[in-house]
Amino acid sequence: MDCAIRPLNNSELPLLTDFLYYAIFVPEGVEAPPREIVNLPELQVYIRDFGAQPHDHCLVAEAEGVVVGAVWVRDMPDYGHVADGVPSFAISVRPEHRGRGIGTKLMQAMLDLLRQKGYKKASLSVQKTNYAARMYTKLGFRTIGENDEEYIMVYEF
Repeated sequence: MDCAIRPLNNSELPLLTDFLYYAIFVPEGVEAPPREIVNLPELQVYIRDFGAQPHDHCLVAEAEGVVVGAVWVRDMPDYGHVADGVPSFAISVRPEHRGRGIGTKLMQAMLDLLRQKGYKKASLSVQKTNYAARMYTKLGFRTIGENDEEYIMVYEF
C-alpha cells in the first residue's frame, strides 16, 4: 500500500486515542477489550497531554487522505521504560491495513527522526506472542529483559 509518512498535526491529536486502542495486542481467538480500556491510568500515560513534553514525537501514515497508522514516542513510565530520557515507542496500524509494511515504514521513519534529534537509544515492550516482535528484531532492536508475557527491547543509535 502506498502511504505517506508525516508528522501528526495538532488537530489530529484525538486520533491517538484510537491508535492507542489499536495498539493493544489481541491474540487470535481472544475477544478484544472494550474501548474504554484506554482510559485506564496505565494506558493514559501514552497519550495524556501528548505534545507537551520535549520527548513527544509522533508520525502517521496517511493513505488516500486517511490516517491508517501512527507511531509515537515519549519519555514515560510505561511497560517499556528503561531510563529517564529514553523515549518509549507505541505503534499501531488500523486492523484493515495491517500486513502491508506500514508498521515497518513508520518504525523506520521514527528511528530516523530520533537519530536526527540525537537520541542514543529508544525502547519498547512487546508481548512475546505478538508478530510485531519479529519486525522489531529485524529493525535492530535487541531484547534486554523479559517477564512471562513481554520482551523489553532497546534500539541503540
